[in-house]
Amino acid sequence: MQNTEQTPYLIRFGLWLLIILHTIRGVLTLSVLFPLLDRQQRDHHIQRWCKRLLKIFGLHLTVQGAELLPSAPYLLVSNHISWIDIHVINSFKPVRFVAKSEVASWPIFGWMAKQLGTVFIRRDSARHARQVVDQMAEVLKTESVCIFPEGTSSSGETVLPFKPNLFEPAAISHTPVWSLAISYHSRKTGERSLATAFIGDMGLVQSMAMILKSPDLGVKLHFLPPLRPEPGEDLDRKLLCQHSYQVISAAI
Repeated sequence: MQNTEQTPYLIRFGLWLLIILHTIRGVLTLSVLFPLLDRQQRDHHIQRWCKRLLKIFGLHLTVQGAELLPSAPYLLVSNHISWIDIHVINSFKPVRFVAKSEVASWPIFGWMAKQLGTVFIRRDSARHARQVVDQMAEVLKTESVCIFPEGTSSSGETVLPFKPNLFEPAAISHTPVWSLAISYHSRKTGERSLATAFIGDMGLVQSMAMILKSPDLGVKLHFLPPLRPEPGEDLDRKLLCQHSYQVISAAI
C-alpha cells in the first residue's frame, strides 16, 4: 500500500546532493583504492558504502535468520523488487551478483557494478547463459553468489515464476542454496510499500526520486534455510528452484 506522505522538497534536494557526492566517493574508491586491496578489505568498503547509501535514502534494515548462514560459499536466491536490492544485501553482507546485461549500460552505476565483479547475463542468448553458468561455478568455489531467478523485478506483492537455469552451478557442485525473501514497508504503518518497485518503463533516476519522496521506509531481509537432501538423493536444479520459490513465496 502506498504512503501518501512525502518527504519535503528541500530535504529531497539536499538528499540528491548527498547521493551525487556519495556516488563520486564510490567511483574514486573503486578507481584508486580497490586495486590495492584484498577481497576482505574490498568487502568492508562495499558494506560501508552501501550502509551509507541506505541511510541517505532513509531505508532502515532489519534481518531475520542470518545467524544460520554458513561461512563457506553458498548460492543466495532472492526475489527481486528494485535496483536497490543489491545495495540492501551488500549493506548486510557483500556477495557477488548475477544481473541482466542491461545493468552494465547504466551510467556510473553500471560501471560500478562491473568493478564489483557482477556477472552479467544476456537473457536472449542460450549460449551466453551456458557461459554464465560455468563462470558462476568457478566463483562459487571461493565466494558466495546471489541470483534473482525471476529474471526481472516485480512490485513485491507476489513472486514471479523462477527460472531454473542459474541453479545448475549449485546442483553440480553441491553448493548449499539459501533463499532470501526481501520486502519493503512503511515503518510508520507497517504496510507494504511500493515506493521501491522498479517496474515497467521506469528509469533509474525516476526510481530514486520515488524512494526519496517516501519517508520512514523499512526493508526486511528474511533468510530461509536450504533444502536438505535425503541420503543418496541428488538435488537437481529444478528441485532447488522449486524449493526456493515455495519458501520465498510463503515468506512474502
